[in-house]
Amino acid sequence: MQNESTSPQAGESQAKESEVKESEVKESEVKETQAGESQAGESQAGEDLVGREYEVEVGPVAHGGHCIARTSEGQVLFVRHTLPGEKVVARVTEGGSDSRFLRADAVTVVEASKDRVEAPCPYAGPGKCGGCDWQHAKPGAQRRLKGEVIAEQLQRLAGLTPEEAGWDGTVMPAEGDKLPPGEVPAWRTRVQYAVDADGLVGLRKHRSHEVQPIDHCLIAAPGVSELGIEKQDWPQMATVEAISATGSHDRQVILTPREGGRLPLVELDKPVSVLRVDEKDGGVHRVHGRAFVRERADDRTYRVGSGGFWQVHPQAADTLVRAVMQGLLPRKNDMALDLYCGVGLFAGAIGQRIGEKGAVLGIESGKRAVEDARHNLKDLDRVRIEHGKVDQVLPRTGITECDLIVLDPPRAGAGKATVKHLASLGARRIAYVACDPAALARDIAYFRDGGYKVRTLRAFDLFPMTAHVECVAILEPVAKGL
Repeated sequence: MQNESTSPQAGESQAKESEVKESEVKESEVKETQAGESQAGESQAGEDLVGREYEVEVGPVAHGGHCIARTSEGQVLFVRHTLPGEKVVARVTEGGSDSRFLRADAVTVVEASKDRVEAPCPYAGPGKCGGCDWQHAKPGAQRRLKGEVIAEQLQRLAGLTPEEAGWDGTVMPAEGDKLPPGEVPAWRTRVQYAVDADGLVGLRKHRSHEVQPIDHCLIAAPGVSELGIEKQDWPQMATVEAISATGSHDRQVILTPREGGRLPLVELDKPVSVLRVDEKDGGVHRVHGRAFVRERADDRTYRVGSGGFWQVHPQAADTLVRAVMQGLLPRKNDMALDLYCGVGLFAGAIGQRIGEKGAVLGIESGKRAVEDARHNLKDLDRVRIEHGKVDQVLPRTGITECDLIVLDPPRAGAGKATVKHLASLGARRIAYVACDPAALARDIAYFRDGGYKVRTLRAFDLFPMTAHVECVAILEPVAKGL
């Protein structure tokens, strides 16, 4: 998943014509996610149902960290803090009688699932922090739910069963994350804290700007927690972002002041670099210390500047590089493309494997990320990084063919036009790294139109306790199966 430094995009069952089909509801939810936190439903000319409670039987999991249920009137509910098969009392949080669907929280569990556990975090639950979706589910159940979402998206948007996608249906935990129920992996190496009007730090509530003050985030990596951000007041600040590098002892804090706010004196429990977001141009400026952190993956060190993208889970970069390299199987003299390349993670991995006569072209839209990528890969003479949007830069390169492609697009996916262009290049294999299964499935369908099929798909739980999941799909030409 690119461009996210902290935070987080056929063949359904039949339903009666008088009901809203589950597939249609899920499709509307996907579009809503892409549009960016739009309100539930379309217009709300009818009765406001916020606060209304319904006792409901909970149906399947849906894309987005909630499950589907129906009110006694047949209206669809997207219910958080519940699990499939439960009976709960759901309290409406968004929507009205004329909305296509409602959002709700499960405030009372009448009949619990065997997969339910008491949420380890005191800030998880209805009306509290919106950062974690599945604290109330056993770790194995979380991965199973994510697998069900992937399978549903593949079937509905690409017309593929797991078997046809070369996927065994499992979502693999990262190394060290396979913990017993009630324990939470401390994995998040980048945390953006919100600050309330009194200067207290916390995390945002679900679909809200309201701040839930906290004294500790259970999923924050040890290097973040040890800074002691939550112990201090942060007057005149809007956000405080803490970064703990995986491959070094680098620690960084990025402060975003409120309008007219002055920076506080930063005295934390560990040495840390401090940067400031300019309220006028949004640029990030160094106050003291390094303007970057050093990360490590695939036996290389990568410089990641302020605002640059790096995978948040400490095992993610190595996990994804292994999956991509095992899928692509680079050869000496290969010509490869690394699209949405960030600071050069995959370009570096391929560049080390293709010999002196091979070549890699990376394309990235972030100016600072391009600077970092060029610095990180300066020892690889046959790797070149271009600045700009993929759909604009790639046609200008004049490249008409290549051997390998890796793309790690933002949550919305690559899109039909870009996929069509990539399919025309005749690559032997394509690795698609995706943080959103809906975008992945849509783009897989576009690749199929361009003559490519999915050879294998692997899924990794690199965002434990949340609804997010990372996938790596390996595609190859239909007529050139290896």
